[in-house]
Amino acid sequence: MGGSESTPPPPPPVEFDKPWRDTPWDNKALLEKNLRELKLSDPKVKYIRILLAGEVGAGKSSLINSVNSVFQKRITTEALADNAGGRSFTKTYDTYYIRNGQSVLPFVFNDIMGLEPGESHGADPEDIAKALEGLLKEGHNFNPVASAKNYDCKSETSPEDLTYCLVYVIAADKVSMMNQEVFRKLRVIRQKASSLGIPQAVIMTMVDEACPLVKKDLRKIYTSKKIKEKMQECSNSVGVPVSHIFPVKNYHEESDTQNDIDVLILRALTHIVQIADDLLNRRKRGSEKC
Repeated sequence: MGGSESTPPPPPPVEFDKPWRDTPWDNKALLEKNLRELKLSDPKVKYIRILLAGEVGAGKSSLINSVNSVFQKRITTEALADNAGGRSFTKTYDTYYIRNGQSVLPFVFNDIMGLEPGESHGADPEDIAKALEGLLKEGHNFNPVASAKNYDCKSETSPEDLTYCLVYVIAADKVSMMNQEVFRKLRVIRQKASSLGIPQAVIMTMVDEACPLVKKDLRKIYTSKKIKEKMQECSNSVGVPVSHIFPVKNYHEESDTQNDIDVLILRALTHIVQIADDLLNRRKRGSEKC
């Protein structure tokens, strides 16, 4: 009996039928206006501090530059970023202010040395624990060699020294290959932040490198099954719920700002600033009861 070759099944679809998370692509001006005009819950506090942590090369410094670029409406490079890879380019504990023309917005970023496998490489979780408590002095030099550590710590802190949100910056195209030692360090940091009541979020960068669909059209970010898979992987590995994971594309090779890149960054920043301000409000209410 002659047989006919069976037709191979079609490949599984790479897209959902519709976006699973709404994105206001045409409301960039409103997103920007709301952040520019943000009033913090405690009028005595001028800035809420957002601490960035992540593996070497994940794009922490590039994220700071991208946020500044959105508000400056031009590509900026205030935070030095290293595109060559390898070891962390960030060596000192510095505060980055986000400018809107001549004014400064009411949230700031702190970048720390990148996390690396091994005890003698990259930022030590102890560095980050002290930063979370607002104890590290500006310009503190990160030294991964424990015997050479010499912490420049403050004897007392103000509300503006404290961290109001811890943001893990994770590269979408590298999450599957991240070293387990780095994930262990992230979990140690997470436990410390949780003990202090500090909310946590993930900015997932390099989405265009992780998904060809998104590389071609950034607006496919929430119809891409690959991106959702990477977000779930981040959630499982770090312990942050998917609702607090925000995929973005940093400015890298562009010479001008673009609407869709800006909208994703502004949307992520809006959520992060809101949960940071919630903590500020809780701390304000707590101090009023004392």
